Amino acid sequence: MTFASSCGNRMIFAIAFGLLSVVMNSCNAHASNLINFFRDNGIKAGGWINAGATYNPNYPANGYNGPVTFADRANRFQLNQFNVYIQRTVVTEGKSLDFGGRFDFMFGTDAIYTQAFGVPPFDVNSGQPLNRGNWDLDLCCASTRTYGIALPQAYVEAYLPVGNGLNLKAGHFYSPTGYETVPAPDNFFYTHAYTFNNGEPFTHTGLMGNYPLNKNWSLMGGATTGSATGGWDGGFDRQLGNWGGLGGITWTSDDMRSSINVTGTYSETSARSREPWGMFSVVLQHRITPKTHLVVHHTHGYAGGVLLNGVNQNAEWYGINTHLYYDLLEDLSIGVRGEWFRDRDGFRVPSPFRVVAATDNRGHSFAGNFAPTFAPADYYAVTLGMNWKPAKRLKVDWKPMQKLNIRPNIRYDRADGIDQAYRPFDSRKDQVLFSLDATIPF
Repeated sequence: MTFASSCGNRMIFAIAFGLLSVVMNSCNAHASNLINFFRDNGIKAGGWINAGATYNPNYPANGYNGPVTFADRANRFQLNQFNVYIQRTVVTEGKSLDFGGRFDFMFGTDAIYTQAFGVPPFDVNSGQPLNRGNWDLDLCCASTRTYGIALPQAYVEAYLPVGNGLNLKAGHFYSPTGYETVPAPDNFFYTHAYTFNNGEPFTHTGLMGNYPLNKNWSLMGGATTGSATGGWDGGFDRQLGNWGGLGGITWTSDDMRSSINVTGTYSETSARSREPWGMFSVVLQHRITPKTHLVVHHTHGYAGGVLLNGVNQNAEWYGINTHLYYDLLEDLSIGVRGEWFRDRDGFRVPSPFRVVAATDNRGHSFAGNFAPTFAPADYYAVTLGMNWKPAKRLKVDWKPMQKLNIRPNIRYDRADGIDQAYRPFDSRKDQVLFSLDATIPF
């Protein structure tokens, strides 16, 4: 190699390194500017990872834990939720107008339950095929059977300094009804109650407002659309003429130890049917001691003229569940949940739910090549669980791990009053599940 060529190579390397340094510094500057912009404007980006596994001693042939949803895969690992969000939270008091909003992206096995599946593959009143919509159904991963993408929240928000302060939300958002919710960090147990899974909506599309009357009482009201199931789980691109109502009232005691929340929805079933579809939910919470928390939750729902076994009839469902939590140690809480859910019309509890949610209007489901079944029954469930946050005890300094929450659960399910040969738990009336999951917020 000549001196000239060696010098030339070094010069080219120096120029390339210099350009790379400029690009990297520029990227770092832009990233720093973006971070500063987010911070200065109150914009936050974050999320969580939730994953776990459930052991079913029955080893069900179809691989599902009967009508149990979310943690529905038997004897295998699930990445339930990889959820990221960007949010600007609005103020909730004061004399200044404020604006914000939130957008969520979810990947995992829970995505299918969080999608806008409120337009079912077949009309619930006539059985006719329906166009399910495109908001977040079938965005990806049909070949994987269980994984998918959901866009569960996309809304704008405003605070209006009117009276005691009015908060408005417009777009696609999680339902304010009931006690449990979809995001994993906001629930004590890995598995969910039937009351949440089958008795209530997960999301709405529309408009919702909250207004505090005083320090004890607050009102919630709004309008929903985009659904062929009474305003439940609707999107932005179907059934937009089917408007319904959403409302609620909350009382909180002066010492903040007790609260009662009553919420409900009402709508015509779809743009094709004027049959009623509605529900109401009552949630009582009481802090018995500083370490003991009691929750009692009741839900009652109704749908008119739905097609069941070839006959149009009214369907009704209701349930009650109780939660009792106790903070045993600073980083360890224990809890128990007991439930009775009545679906004597066989309308609200499919087995498995994932197969129903993934069915298209030709009757094909990528979640399983078999027909889901419904059993008119009374469903009972008892769940024992713990929440352990081990970072402090194990002296873990890594910031993401400091919020790690590990949740072991034992659950027993039973279905009674079945007057048909089919049984919901892989041809059995009951089952036991052992599960373990972990959640890391970031």
